[in-house]
Parts: sequence; structure tokens; C-alpha cells
Amino acid sequence: MKAKTHTIFAALLALVMWFCVILQFYILTDTFGNVISYFTILCNSLIAVSLTFSAFFPKTQLGQFFSRLSVKTAVALYIFIVFIVYNTVLRGVWKPTGWQLFLDNMLHAAIPFLYILYWLFLVTKTKLSWKNGLYWLIFPLSYLIYSLVRGSVTNWYPYPFLNVTELGLGKVMVNSLIMLLVFLASGSVLIAVNNKFEKK
Repeated sequence: MKAKTHTIFAALLALVMWFCVILQFYILTDTFGNVISYFTILCNSLIAVSLTFSAFFPKTQLGQFFSRLSVKTAVALYIFIVFIVYNTVLRGVWKPTGWQLFLDNMLHAAIPFLYILYWLFLVTKTKLSWKNGLYWLIFPLSYLIYSLVRGSVTNWYPYPFLNVTELGLGKVMVNSLIMLLVFLASGSVLIAVNNKFEKK
């Protein structure tokens, strides 16, 4: 019963995600390159892709990859950070309206909440190694390098705390280190929660 519920929930969430991501690009007022460079968009797109393969194509190579507990937990970590950072630091930076307001709340609140619930209650828990927390830093670290390199070329940065032009490289490096520590600490919490509910 749990397996069936897991598949149905994952499939429905995948469809909702594709709707939101496609709509975001359809109504975008910024360049495609800028929109795709937001961590929020990348993480929500990752949810759409991962749930599509794990729910609809579980026997394929990608389906098996995205069905791994370590991968699902990594995705949970990334979207959790999206939720925390946006709603504590960035929510007041701009005032979206209309469809953009709908997407703003979907991508930064509803979807993160639903995916965390999915991971917490429907994903089967087996033991995770503490080393996973270090591996999960590869994606945000790669994103950081990409954002800084692209920003140095375009003079556009996706988030205020990464804006080298405004803050200077030193301050941005401090902000980046803090963010990586937040990723590491949050990942450790997810590993602890997972292992506590490990299926014996």
C-alpha cells in the first residue's frame, strides 16, 4: 500500500512541478540564461526530472539512479535550503503579482513542503553514511562557482549575497562559506532523521 501511495504521490507531484517550471519559463520577463541560473529553478527542475524518472520510468538507468535514497535525500536537502533561504532572507526583496506570485509561493513554499513530506513519510529509509553530507556539497559548490564565473562576465548575480560588484569578493566568499556550512549542517540533520527511522 505504501509503495502504491509513494508512486501516486510522486507522479502527481512531478506533474505539478512540470506545470510550474514550464509556466515560469512561459511568463519569464528576464532572459532565459538568468532564469535558469536561479538555484530555485534548478532545484525545482531537479524535482520534476527525478520524480518523473522514479515514478514513470523506474526500471531505466536514470529511474534507478533517482530512486536511490541518497539521491532523494540530496534533493530534499537542496529544496529545503531553497525554502529556508528564500523565506528568511529573500522574500521581501521583490513583490511578485499575478501568476508570478502563484509561482513564487509554489516554488519556494508549497513544493518544498510537499517534497519534504514525501521524503519523510513515503521514501523507504535505509542507513545513510555521514559521508553523504560531503558528497551533497558538490552540487551547491558547483553552482557557486558557476554563478561567480558567469556573474563576472555578465555583471549579473542571481542573489544579493553573491553580488561581487556590490559586496566585494571577500564578503561574498564569507557568505558562500556560511551557505556551505548551512548545507552541511542541514544535510547532517536529514541523515540523522533518516537513520532514526531506518527500516530494520
